[in-house]
Amino acid sequence: MNLGKNIPIKGGKIAIILGTRPEIIKMSPIVRACEKRKLDYFILHTGQHYSYEMDKKIFEDLEIKEPKYNLNVGGNEYRKQVGLMIREIMKVLAQEKPEAILVQGDTNSVLAGALAANKLGIKIGHHEAGLRSHDLTMLEETNRIITDHISDFLFAPTDDALQNLKDEGVADGKAVLTGNTVVDAVFQNLELAEKKSDILKALNLEDKNYILATAHRAENVDIEERLEGILEGLAFVANDFNLPIIYPVHPRTLNNIKKFGLEIPAGVRAIPPLGYLDFLQLESKANLIITDSGGLQEEACILKIPCVTIRDNTERPETLKSGANILAGTDPKKILSCSRKMAGTKKEWDNPFGDGRAGKRIVRFFQ
Repeated sequence: MNLGKNIPIKGGKIAIILGTRPEIIKMSPIVRACEKRKLDYFILHTGQHYSYEMDKKIFEDLEIKEPKYNLNVGGNEYRKQVGLMIREIMKVLAQEKPEAILVQGDTNSVLAGALAANKLGIKIGHHEAGLRSHDLTMLEETNRIITDHISDFLFAPTDDALQNLKDEGVADGKAVLTGNTVVDAVFQNLELAEKKSDILKALNLEDKNYILATAHRAENVDIEERLEGILEGLAFVANDFNLPIIYPVHPRTLNNIKKFGLEIPAGVRAIPPLGYLDFLQLESKANLIITDSGGLQEEACILKIPCVTIRDNTERPETLKSGANILAGTDPKKILSCSRKMAGTKKEWDNPFGDGRAGKRIVRFFQ
């Protein structure tokens, strides 16, 4: 598809709006491409992720400049958080007067940035446009649908995502297949991680002799029954595989484990959140990944690490089709059976997310 008639900028200013660790990671190739092409841009951070490990250290690890603005609105409930973000983003955009904003993904920061720009008549570019879980009980699904339908530039990461946009009637003249910057980020940073990270040594781990787990999504960790099922499932896997499970615990998850009176099971090593390079190193050397993260499903696929997704659906169906990933939900026995199945998978799948040049392709539309 051709976005030519919608190119808004000839040397104009771009606002890159982000708010979470995954957004920082996936926007980093776009930031680097802007720097290389000497474009006029600035970064606005909503502060949706606000701890040092989940925020500032990512900028340090990736060696990209820190945001010009940080709104520090993390920690509020959904409605209040989005409302505060919109108000404060509008103030910055009204002052800076960019010709376009760029957002990535499906977080509250993405929705707020898009709504704020829409109100001010500023063009919106959405990277990772067209992802769909087809489950409207997920806040992220609502966020991504609204953002796609009010955006001017839809950067689809895969053929499936592009087809979703066509099916919804928003693709004509707005959508283009770019690939996903997650591939750029992995390719750009894996060598750096191997040079700078000694996390395996620090945790006394050996290559392929551990399992990596994460869980943070609201529909999992805010519901006691589902969170309990995940923890019990991890206990089953640790016992069956006789391998340690390394679990960097998201602050939200840790709070809910305490709130519900649950415990981290034996065989699961709970550790604080890690910097991106340490985490990337852990991913690349794991025997198996168990997660509810969309981005981690993608990275596991790229890194050729089998993945078990502890959700009932996924907006990354390409990982399922490729054979790199399987849906387990939160039933403990199914988590175990899916883990057994994926552990024996031959790592011969193709990477469906592109060639590592998505950031360059996206930035070309803004100069």
